[in-house]
Amino acid sequence: MNIKPKIIYNRIILKISGEFLQGKNLSGIDNKLLDYIIKEIKSILPLGIEIAIVIGGGNLFRGKYCNGNNNLKRVLGDQIGMLSTIINGLILYQSIRNKLINVYLMSSIPIQGICKEYNTFKAIDLIKKNIIILTGGIGNPLFTTDTTACLRGIELEANAILKATKVNGVYSKDPINYSDAKFFNKIDYDYVIKKKIKIMDNTAFILARDYNVPIHIFNIKKPGSLYRILTGKIEGTIIKNN
Repeated sequence: MNIKPKIIYNRIILKISGEFLQGKNLSGIDNKLLDYIIKEIKSILPLGIEIAIVIGGGNLFRGKYCNGNNNLKRVLGDQIGMLSTIINGLILYQSIRNKLINVYLMSSIPIQGICKEYNTFKAIDLIKKNIIILTGGIGNPLFTTDTTACLRGIELEANAILKATKVNGVYSKDPINYSDAKFFNKIDYDYVIKKKIKIMDNTAFILARDYNVPIHIFNIKKPGSLYRILTGKIEGTIIKNN
């Protein structure tokens, strides 16, 4: 007799960075990594988890690089970056759909005939039967997709934000440069904001803190890490209020 594992979150926002999808390529998407992450997502579907994915665009373009180094102003650079998230979202959408998984693409910047406009109420209805891919950031420049993940988590009443990274979690300092760096299994928002830990931006942390939404920072390259978090195993770092 198969006993369904106990899950700790029923609805999540999964944040996937463009840099992760890039892999070792100079830009674009590593198809093997794309297939891998879809496999990881597919592994949690039998748990009955409701999933929204916020996708970044840093593998194609990053607005913050437009700081006097070329003719692009930062605001325009961010707008190009938002369009990059839509490109990534379209690729992820089709790749998930190819696996016969119900999926829906929404964007804060609607493009007629390509992607529908994000709507909170519609998204709450759709997430019950579909994976939702959320693109376009929040639709405004100067805000990161980490902030988007936290904002959408609040709007969609998610139980947690899960940020997929290439690192094991949060350290007191850079573990590559400092052998005495301390790893945190659990840490509170006030600490990460005070210490200016750069794993996410402060706007994202402040939103999550004020609305009491926990954030898990974890290494998605460890097979089964997503499943382990959702079934209550110790994995990565959880950031939450005391």
